[in-house]
Amino acid sequence: MAQLATPSLRYSLTVQRRVIHALLMREIITRFGRENLGVLWLIGEPMLFTLGIVTLWTLSGMRHGNSVVSVASFAITGYSSVLLWRNAANRSVGVVEQNRALLYHRTVRVLDTLATRIIVELLGATGSFIILVTIFGFFGWVPWPVDTLDVIKGWMLLAWFGAAVALIVGAGGTISPIVERLWHPMTYLMFPLSGAAFMVDWLPHKLQAVVLYFPMVHGIELLRSGYFGSAVRPHYDLTYMVACCLSMTLVGLYLVHHAARRLEF
Repeated sequence: MAQLATPSLRYSLTVQRRVIHALLMREIITRFGRENLGVLWLIGEPMLFTLGIVTLWTLSGMRHGNSVVSVASFAITGYSSVLLWRNAANRSVGVVEQNRALLYHRTVRVLDTLATRIIVELLGATGSFIILVTIFGFFGWVPWPVDTLDVIKGWMLLAWFGAAVALIVGAGGTISPIVERLWHPMTYLMFPLSGAAFMVDWLPHKLQAVVLYFPMVHGIELLRSGYFGSAVRPHYDLTYMVACCLSMTLVGLYLVHHAARRLEF
């Protein structure tokens, strides 16, 4: 009996690109519709959250440990970073069950549904951050980034962290509902330790050692180092964050594979 020819890598990548594109269009239309703001709400939603924090911190006269860094720029870099990883993970909860019918299609996999949701959230948070920095910088309300490359590197590491967490939460929730129930309270506990509202250098030495165990702190420290330059004294270890993100990604992919095998049609 003749064996079926193995598809070429180019053909597989083409099919994968078409699947992701189709799922992205479906996701955007389902969530944001075709009328009014439509896809613009993908960026507008995280922008409103960040602007709310900026306004609240500014009107309340909040101060932090560095008089050179403005409250508005500190809030934008901090809260936008939190939205980057938190939204990706929050939106991944239940995504497999919500798109279960799509898995009847031969070319659609569990990983595709999770990847689509992750891409949408990362694009929304990234667009929001770029627009806010551009608008506030144009009017002189916040300074322009000192080292754009470091800002990009920090942002990409935070995006990687968010994608890895989303894989773990999304696939893990399919295997056991306990994952979903634990994740939501964990987000409230992780926010004050995420580095969004402080720089590590402003903390006591004993507390610095504790918060640096959290990978996202290293990403925000790098991002703010690139944004504010010598105005801040960052503490980060890129090797540690990359190792954590890589380990979490492997765990997430294993859970995705396990979740796909457990699904019963």
